[in-house]
Amino acid sequence: MAQFTDSGADVPSSSDARSPQRESVRHLLFGSLAAVQLNIKTLHKKGYAEPNDWSKPIPTGRSGEVMAILVKHLWVD
Repeated sequence: MAQFTDSGADVPSSSDARSPQRESVRHLLFGSLAAVQLNIKTLHKKGYAEPNDWSKPIPTGRSGEVMAILVKHLWVD
């Protein structure tokens, strides 16, 4: 994994013994109901997430806009 630094600070090398950490990443989609549903289907076709993993569309209070949320759990080292 690449590590970046903009100073001369010590950066652990990739040879340091570290175990992967489980982290959550939240994806938020905002748009019309049709656009949000289309995006969810597109991500499913690409193998990224199952449609049922997303929240039900939630109205945002803006005219014609909804939001859908997906939480992915990843192992990061």
